Amino acid sequence: MWGDRVIPLLVVTAVFLLVAAWRFWRVLKPVFAAPAVDRFDHPWQRLKGVFGDVGLHWRLLRMRYSGILHAFMFSGFLVLLTVTLQSFGEGLLKRFSLAAIGGDTWIALLQNIFAVLVIVALLMAAYQRGVLKPKRFATSRKSDAWLIYGLVAAVVFTLVIEAALRQVATNNLTAWRPISSLIAGFFMQIGMGQQIALSGEKIFYWGHIVTILAFLAYIPGSKHRHIFTAIPNIYFRALDRASELPPVNLEKSPIGVTEILQFNWKHKLDLISCTECGRCEAACPANAAGLLLSPKLVVMDLRDHMFDWSAGLETKGPMVGGVISEETLFSCTTCRACMDVCPVRIEPMTKIIELRRTAIENGSVEPMLQEALSNLQRTGNSQGKPPRHRARWTQDLPFKIKDAREEQVDVLWFVGDHASFDPRVQTITRKVATLLHAAGVDFGILYDAEQNSGNDVRRVGEEGAFEVLAKANIEALSQCSFKRIVTTDPHTLNALRNDYAQFGVEYDVVHYTQLLLELVDSKHLVLQSGGGETVTYHDPCYLGRYNSEFDAPRELIARAGYKLQDMPRSRENSFCCGAGGGRIWMNDSAMTERPSENRIKEALELGDVTSFIVTCPKDTIMYGAAIQALGVAHRIKVQDLADLLTAVSTENPDQNKQEIVQ
Repeated sequence: MWGDRVIPLLVVTAVFLLVAAWRFWRVLKPVFAAPAVDRFDHPWQRLKGVFGDVGLHWRLLRMRYSGILHAFMFSGFLVLLTVTLQSFGEGLLKRFSLAAIGGDTWIALLQNIFAVLVIVALLMAAYQRGVLKPKRFATSRKSDAWLIYGLVAAVVFTLVIEAALRQVATNNLTAWRPISSLIAGFFMQIGMGQQIALSGEKIFYWGHIVTILAFLAYIPGSKHRHIFTAIPNIYFRALDRASELPPVNLEKSPIGVTEILQFNWKHKLDLISCTECGRCEAACPANAAGLLLSPKLVVMDLRDHMFDWSAGLETKGPMVGGVISEETLFSCTTCRACMDVCPVRIEPMTKIIELRRTAIENGSVEPMLQEALSNLQRTGNSQGKPPRHRARWTQDLPFKIKDAREEQVDVLWFVGDHASFDPRVQTITRKVATLLHAAGVDFGILYDAEQNSGNDVRRVGEEGAFEVLAKANIEALSQCSFKRIVTTDPHTLNALRNDYAQFGVEYDVVHYTQLLLELVDSKHLVLQSGGGETVTYHDPCYLGRYNSEFDAPRELIARAGYKLQDMPRSRENSFCCGAGGGRIWMNDSAMTERPSENRIKEALELGDVTSFIVTCPKDTIMYGAAIQALGVAHRIKVQDLADLLTAVSTENPDQNKQEIVQ
């Protein structure tokens, strides 16, 4: 039997492997021909991420049903690799056997158990795609998915039946293969003889071999090629925010990406690794608002364009305005949700920002955004206010705030545009100042030397304006003596902490909630018990997903005596207010439902929540407008965390003001 299989098996395997290799090369060729990017640092940290995302399914299990079925399928295929090894080994090597290590005992049992798990996973997947039909699957390739289901079913079916027929042929039923033995027992009951079983075993052996090889040859052209690309794609993920969006050379033309070949190899590895699962689309606030953006379709369209370009086929025109429309690009709020939910660590948002740079270079900017960018270049703030008005919010305070340019301070407060100029936020800014003063914090501000941090300017694609703003702020900060920076604006925090590193500066930057919690812990800020009301808290994207701070605001809410009830979408899964990435400067009339209104509705569904707590100036603006638009101001109010703390704080007269900043 062994001799009859060797030559045919070698020939069939060689043919299918050559087809698979050729198809893989067509897919991988654009990746290998891409500009370099350094993603080879910190190998142990990268391996840890692979273990968590692949081995433990951390991200996949955030969607419980899909995660479980994938875990069944994944673990099943790992175990069933022993069947593949056994099938090819027995066909190519005369004395090959796994019996010595348990091939006929515990390995055989695992093979049967996990074959069942794979079948369960297939049934769950078919039910999800055929009955549940999640919206996120609507734009995925349906025929591809069903064909893969069929191939997987054929792999499992052939291995189980082959094992059953082998037991009939050898008249050796074994409890170590319960499923195959059950089928073999049925075959015996209907009178199947050993010779027929032996012939059938050969047929199903070759059916199993050909199915496996056909699966391998088909995979390179399928979205299921992530079987091979997911691990490297996760391994080469960006480990920090600075490497996610690397700087550009403004002296080099053009800025951004005008041709697909300009994307670096990690961008292109992303494109071929997409599973089309649609998790990014389901998490996208712009998509939920009815705008054109689907992060999944951005990746798929860029991928298809890359393949067409690589094959020399006709493409859809320029990258911006052809492959991806300007309207799609500027719908993005840069909330990073798409990147945070992707189970294979694809980075749609960074590609969108690269393409936005091209759009900005081409002058494809809507009027409202153009006005904001003009204001920033002319006055250093998006509102177009004179710089000398930046500190007018301090005039009603009963104390003087230090000018950090003239006096040494422990804490430099980088206030930000909206906190400085917008009347809807200025009241909160004064409350934060009062809390810091009551706690004895030695702090100061930059007054008219402060300019917009440039966080959203950069993410809207205006890299040149970002550099001008950043360098102006760095110059102003260099003239000051301070220990660390505090800000109420998470967008500012992100720019100062992460983006400014590209200019060779590093600051110790904290959010005001982090500083206030330190003050409460050290008894410099004393809180009385609040009224015990139930509130909910919104995690700002740039504080939570970007800078991993989820606990300080929640701890302060608890310390102030309030009961916190989180919304279903909270912490890493928080839903964007819709203001980020420059969207606060753009027209939102095309939205079917603003993200901020969607979020307020989610809070209202909690029932007895009286306040919607925010810790970002943009959130104050967006959610304040949302409750007015929805007409629910009588049911819930938007409050900054400073509002809660001001209501329950009291000054500690015994504090030592010199011990606050360590």
